[in-house]
Amino acid sequence: MPIQDTFDPLSPEIFQARRIIDPIPDFPEVVIVTYTRRIFDLMLEQHDAIEIGRMYTSAMIHPVYVFESNGVRLATYLSSIGAPASAGLMEEAIAMGATTFLYFGSCGALNDDVLDGHIAVPTAAWRDEGVSYHYIPAADTIEIPTAQRLSEILDELEVPHHSTIAWTTDAIYRETRDTMAKRRAAGCGVVEMEAAANQAVAQMRGVQYYQFVYGADSLAGEEWDPRTLAEFPQDQREFLAELAVRIAERLP
Repeated sequence: MPIQDTFDPLSPEIFQARRIIDPIPDFPEVVIVTYTRRIFDLMLEQHDAIEIGRMYTSAMIHPVYVFESNGVRLATYLSSIGAPASAGLMEEAIAMGATTFLYFGSCGALNDDVLDGHIAVPTAAWRDEGVSYHYIPAADTIEIPTAQRLSEILDELEVPHHSTIAWTTDAIYRETRDTMAKRRAAGCGVVEMEAAANQAVAQMRGVQYYQFVYGADSLAGEEWDPRTLAEFPQDQREFLAELAVRIAERLP
């Protein structure tokens, strides 16, 4: 059976996150999620964060923390990369009580509009992964309806940004030239690994999903350019950690 036919809206789910995750009383309305440990650790250092729960993947433990910023209680956790892990952890955070998610992570640039460290807001995601097809009917893309509000917040914060479609793929080592050209022709400006799945989970579970990404490596030229993918300067980390908190304070 092709993956396009896997969506099953009628029969009951065999196993749900709420079977293994207990709700946490007074769980903050907004949870900040990143995929970069160096940013996550910096955010914890900058705030008086307290662990309130834990989630698990096969590879690691994911503590969930809560802290207060400008009178707003926020939760945060470090996600594993990739659509299946990210979506599974989102399900568990929903079971804990999360209703609004702000995700941020790195992306590959497909054109020169997304500069090193530049912020991009995905308005939709091209579904080149497998998770979303289990949550919503098959289609090439999925819209991210919160993009406009996130863009408005970035304008309020006077942060330059670029709105575009994200190409979500499971296969980072199979991003071929011809496929990239097709995605770019379809309007994709960045490539990443989770947005389509995250939005599909949020849509099915009735929660709010916001996401911004920041330019890391570039696929726009004749050769792949790693730019600051590995180095990730300290000033960029500090800026992104602070930006995520400032945005989360203004959600939902």
